[in-house]
Amino acid sequence: MANQGVNDPHHAAASESGGEPVNHGRRRFLTATTAVVGAIGAGFVAVPFIKSWNPSERAKLAGAPVTADISTLESGQRLMLEWRGQPIWIVRRTEEVLQALPTLDDRLRDPLSTNKDQQPEYVLEGNPEYRSIKPEISVLVGLCTHLGCSPEMKAEIRPEPFDTDWKGGYFCPCHKSKFDMSGRVFQGVPAPINLLVPPHHYEGDTTIIVGVDPSSSNSQGAA
Repeated sequence: MANQGVNDPHHAAASESGGEPVNHGRRRFLTATTAVVGAIGAGFVAVPFIKSWNPSERAKLAGAPVTADISTLESGQRLMLEWRGQPIWIVRRTEEVLQALPTLDDRLRDPLSTNKDQQPEYVLEGNPEYRSIKPEISVLVGLCTHLGCSPEMKAEIRPEPFDTDWKGGYFCPCHKSKFDMSGRVFQGVPAPINLLVPPHHYEGDTTIIVGVDPSSSNSQGAA
């Protein structure tokens, strides 16, 4: 009954209108105690959150390189796999698409991929418009750089409702962002940068290792 003046609003109202005096000191104490308990609880919640910044064994395994066999990947087809929780698209581009890529530069926001964070340097060495180690094979992270949606692949060169002069590429129906078949973003769309190219290298002619640069692979082999 000692806490009734705090817990029972009707009793509190009666006390303030002339009944039993309200113990304001006790009320302040209980309020302060509640605030302290709340702060301590928040502290305990933060501990596992901070620990989660350190990668678990499962997370480390998820970040391991993945191997893709492209021996049966035909022209115009896409192979999808997962690396570090992200979809990876491996596409064998047609000769028609490769010929069309240089004609799109004036429609693109960053045709030469000048943003160094978008891709490894080695994918630009042969032809920066291809953004690939081998011209016909494109390797991209399949997430729109606007809000992380998964664009649709529209690989055929033909008029589309969203672009009557479409030369093949990727279209994000969520917010209408467009990318060509090298993952380069078009001008005037919400996506700010090109699709990302993950680190990768080849082991032989038909095996791609996603998650390891060629230089790292060579150094590991030498060791």
